[in-house]
Amino acid sequence: MGSLDTNPTTFSAFPNDKAAAFEPLNPEDVRAYLHKAVDFISDYYTNVESMPVLPNVKPGYLQDELSASPPTYSAPFDVTMKELRTSVVPGMTHWASPNFFAFFPSTNSAAAIAGDLIASAMNTVGFTWQASPAATEMEVLALDWLAQLLRLPTTFMNRTSTGRGTGGGVILGTTSEAMLVTLVAARDAALRRSGSVGVADLPRLTVYAADQTHSTFFKACRLAGFDPANIRSIPTGPETDYGLDPANLLKIIQADADAGLVPTYVCATVGTTSSNAVDPVGAIADVAAMFNAWVHVDAAYAGSACICPEFRHHLDGVERVDSISMSPHKWLLTCLDCTCLYVRDAHRLSDSLETNPEYLKNDATESGEVTDLKDMQVGVGRRFRGLKLWMVMRTYGTAKLQEHIRSDVAMAKMFEDFVRADDRFEVVVPRNFALVCFRIKATGAMTEEDADEANRVLMENLNKTGKAYLAHTVVGDRFVLRFAVGSSLQEERHVRSAWDLIKKTTSSIMD
Repeated sequence: MGSLDTNPTTFSAFPNDKAAAFEPLNPEDVRAYLHKAVDFISDYYTNVESMPVLPNVKPGYLQDELSASPPTYSAPFDVTMKELRTSVVPGMTHWASPNFFAFFPSTNSAAAIAGDLIASAMNTVGFTWQASPAATEMEVLALDWLAQLLRLPTTFMNRTSTGRGTGGGVILGTTSEAMLVTLVAARDAALRRSGSVGVADLPRLTVYAADQTHSTFFKACRLAGFDPANIRSIPTGPETDYGLDPANLLKIIQADADAGLVPTYVCATVGTTSSNAVDPVGAIADVAAMFNAWVHVDAAYAGSACICPEFRHHLDGVERVDSISMSPHKWLLTCLDCTCLYVRDAHRLSDSLETNPEYLKNDATESGEVTDLKDMQVGVGRRFRGLKLWMVMRTYGTAKLQEHIRSDVAMAKMFEDFVRADDRFEVVVPRNFALVCFRIKATGAMTEEDADEANRVLMENLNKTGKAYLAHTVVGDRFVLRFAVGSSLQEERHVRSAWDLIKKTTSSIMD
């Protein structure tokens, strides 16, 4: 592990701890500790490629290695860093590894790390504009910059050339939060529309999404109070490349409306987790408009690609939806957590989520010139998330961010070509963006069940090597391997090495 394995001072307890005044933000300690932390981070990125992507540890291992009880006395910071190196790092799944191809990427960059570090140091709690004007202004600015990169209509922007817009955005932790807050706003709008007294009509409200939609949607629906019996998971198939069929959506919504139910919310996805399917945003918006249902677009992963003109068409029709969210922490080099939610009418969100206690009242809020971000999220307190997003866009610029996306897509296309050229494998769905869904195909006497088992064994054997990490899904009742390109340190050589390992491992289990 290189310089990560240095041996700092041996620990000893300090029974006279109370003699010195406790100064948790002593400037010299801050400087010394952060220098050591920065050295650790730099060394980590230098060495992570050589570390096993998946750790070989058992549940409970860390409590066995470190004390199960908290320490009474202080220790030199070097002791803390030593335990981090020797006990924590070996138990990490290294998402930063260039050999990580599972799930979706969790990208990072020097600018994002610096922004997150500074935001953590400032530790502002910007629930209202007045509580931290720069934090709110920075979030608004970063969101509007990103909206311009995505070529979103001005109705989604906080500020336009003519002043404050009707729409707006907020940076949340995850897509789950974006879905939850928009579901709540849609719920309240539907209840008002149906003339409900309080929540009396809540059991009549229905919501819709394709069966490829992320499971967090169904969780958020339950949290927002929707009856599980009224959550429609609409089947998809290869005929639409597993995207949502608008005609089928219309048929199902119409049947619910005819039965006296209230169609309330439709979730469209651009880049589903399982197969990277793309739901037709414009056509879905047209169907939903017939029933006054809220339309949300989940572009958590693939939204980042839409900063490139050649991918922007996947968002066509977005001007007719009510909200859209995308997560720069997945593919736009901005570390967790950073999900950007845009709404066409900010008041529809804040009307459902606002709080107005006396101790938070102030002139800026009363003026109506600002949107207090606490009123666009579940909680009140919030981190200074806008700083790192702004620092990424300001430092790298649009051209380099587009280059980053295009490079990943090119590497994924290369991998897809490798798969198609080997007659032992098949590409299960057409590649979108930088995810390839592939599998050992059933040939000869091999049944589909045999092929499923072969793919399961292939994945397990690959991951055991520590030289690559792949995840799986099920598409069309078939066990499928997902190869997601996009780790910030990945280069073409890592993709080639992974393919060589896949071929070698496949030969070992099939010969």
